[in-house]
Amino acid sequence: MEISKIGEFGLIDRLTKDIEKKNESTKYGVGDDCAVLSYPDKEVLVTTDLLMEGVHFDLTYIDLRHLGYKSAMVNISDVFAMNGTPRQITVSLALSKRFTVEDVEELYEGIKLACEKWDVDIVGGDTTSSYTGLAISITCIGEAKKEDVVYRNGAKDTDLICVSGDLGAAYMGLQLLEREKAVYYGQLYDLNKEIEASKRDGTYELKSSKFKDQSSKLKDFQPDFSGKEYLLQRQLQTEARGDIIKKLREAGIKPTAMMDISDGLSSELMHICKQSGVGCRVYEKNIPIDYQTAVMAEEMNMNVTTCALNGGEDYELLFTVPIGDHEKIEQIDGIKLIGHITDEKFGKVLVTRDNQEFELKAQGWNPLKDEK
Repeated sequence: MEISKIGEFGLIDRLTKDIEKKNESTKYGVGDDCAVLSYPDKEVLVTTDLLMEGVHFDLTYIDLRHLGYKSAMVNISDVFAMNGTPRQITVSLALSKRFTVEDVEELYEGIKLACEKWDVDIVGGDTTSSYTGLAISITCIGEAKKEDVVYRNGAKDTDLICVSGDLGAAYMGLQLLEREKAVYYGQLYDLNKEIEASKRDGTYELKSSKFKDQSSKLKDFQPDFSGKEYLLQRQLQTEARGDIIKKLREAGIKPTAMMDISDGLSSELMHICKQSGVGCRVYEKNIPIDYQTAVMAEEMNMNVTTCALNGGEDYELLFTVPIGDHEKIEQIDGIKLIGHITDEKFGKVLVTRDNQEFELKAQGWNPLKDEK
């Protein structure tokens, strides 16, 4: 069904008709000029992400349901990174004419699944037309007690540097998807080139059955993802680490600084060091890397540590804790100690497996970087 047949408000009604409130702070959601939220005696956390087709995602290899799920999760992750609890989101979409009502419903199904996982209410948003594809803007609202909020500027000398999960897998998943996409379009290009050449030399009719066979094979093209399922999951099905926040709270640990790893470990470490006015020492041997990540990096002739430091889109938590919490941290599954905070004068250092020291540089993803 074309979106124009039901219009903006018809689309909104269709997407939000079955949404039920789950949070007391949601006084009124979709249906009026504004949502009404109430946060007595709490700090309100607000974060927004804008995702653009062709910049942040490629619909060649991510379906709309996974895209919706990921779009919501990256915002929810930001609230957890402040040691808060996500409560509401608003969803704004810019849609080109190639998207149908059913497409948008599929996108919303993914958004709803992410919200259901963390009991988040969808309370509003906007829709408009686009001449350049799909744009998704999501704002997430959360809450935290004033004394519980964790900023990036609280790291202190001797604090321990910790990360959740493993790093680099999402980036290697992207490399895998890009490789298989290149294989497909490479074969398509070769076929089209051969067809054009046959038309010029008059052999097209003789080769037409061969071209039809090749075209049929391309239509049934299956990318080679065997043994790499975890990498695809990490790239296409982003998960916010609210489970780690829960474990830290249960252990009585409040990080001194924290953020999620969206643009790469090196970039995020630099943010914390800069805003806290400190240095750091990170040990290569302690950076958590999954086996599939290491295998894929070797297959593509890439340095796996570089992938883990600079790849991005892991959405794991990077945080610092007082040295006195060392034993508590070691008892929590899913958290790895990778280094410690130093005085600013000692700089930001990566210690390699053979004990060489290099200056840590922020080489993570930059969406505004000039690609010339």
